[in-house]
Amino acid sequence: MARIAGVNIPTNKRVEIALTYIHGIGRTKATEITGKLGIAPERRVQDLSDQEVLQIRETIDADLTVEGDLRRQTAMNIKRLMDLACYRGLRHRKGLPVRGQRTHTNARTRKGKAKPIAGKKK
Repeated sequence: MARIAGVNIPTNKRVEIALTYIHGIGRTKATEITGKLGIAPERRVQDLSDQEVLQIRETIDADLTVEGDLRRQTAMNIKRLMDLACYRGLRHRKGLPVRGQRTHTNARTRKGKAKPIAGKKK
């Protein structure tokens, strides 16, 4: 099992798909990495040599922010907005949708399960 950026990537999948298991790498970046290193897209992770895995690991370390660093950076950005008390920060703080979605109905993912209100029926 190959370990890249602190993540065990699945061995039986194609390299492009397996790289997407790393937080911060999607299909586009995975295709870019394999193209840059000259690895055929249809190859499986189990067929890679140790040298190729090492090349992938070095490329990701050099060029991309992934996993823990990316999560920390995102959390710090949200914390900064909350500390500024700007509109987006207040929405994060209250646990409501941040990007202008309606909340009268819907928004259940952010607001949580609907709570019944006593005496509301009429």
